[in-house]
Amino acid sequence: MVKVTIVGRGSDGLPLAQGLRYVNEENSYLSFYRQKAEFILQEISKGTLTPSMMTILIDHYCFNFLVENGVVYVVLCESTYPRKLAFHYLQDIQKEFEKFDKTLIGKITKPYSFVKFDGIIANFSRQYIDTRTQANLAKLKTNKKQEVNIVTEEMSNILERRRRSLETMRRLVVTPQPTSSTIWCSPRLEVIAMKWTPILIMVITSIALLWASLVLKDDYIISSG
Repeated sequence: MVKVTIVGRGSDGLPLAQGLRYVNEENSYLSFYRQKAEFILQEISKGTLTPSMMTILIDHYCFNFLVENGVVYVVLCESTYPRKLAFHYLQDIQKEFEKFDKTLIGKITKPYSFVKFDGIIANFSRQYIDTRTQANLAKLKTNKKQEVNIVTEEMSNILERRRRSLETMRRLVVTPQPTSSTIWCSPRLEVIAMKWTPILIMVITSIALLWASLVLKDDYIISSG
C-alpha cells in the first residue's frame, strides 16, 4: 500500500507537493518517514544519490524514487508492495506533473506550496491501493525486465555515509590550516624566496670571496713593491 508520496525539485531538494496530509494521531508515525523522504530529496540534490530509479529499504517499508527532468518523485510503500507497481504509480504522477508550466514550478519557494497537485497525487494513490484490480494486475504483467536496472540499498548505509561525510567536514574545519609566513606576506612570495634565497646567498658569498682575494692580492703587490 502507498503510504507517503512527495514530489520535489532536484536542483535544491525543495519538496513541492505531497499526497494525503496525515494529521490523525493514528497516522502520526508517518511524519517520521516523511522526514526520511525529505532527507532523500536533499541527498539527490547534493549528488550523493545518483541513480534515476532506486529502492531504499527502511524497517518494514521501502522508498522508491524516480528522477525525471530535474524533478524527484518519492513514494513510501510497505515492503510487500510490488515494486513494479510502485514505479508505475510514480510514472503516472510524473506524466501528470509534466503537464504543468515548468517556469511556475521553478518559482516555488515554500515547501509543499504546490497544493493543487496534492489532490492529483491522492487520486492516483487510491487507484494503486488494491494490487488485485484488473488495471494493476495488467501493469504487473507488462515490462517484466523493468526492475533489472533498479538499484536497491538499505537506508542505514546511506545514513552511515552521510555521517562519515559530516565527520570528515568537521575535521577539515577544526584542523588548523598552514598559514602563510608573516615575513613574506603571501605563500607565492614565500615559495619564490625559498627557491632563490640559497642561490642569492651563494652568489653574494662568491662575490665577497672574490673581492677579498683581490684585496689581499693588491695588498701583497703593494707590500712587495
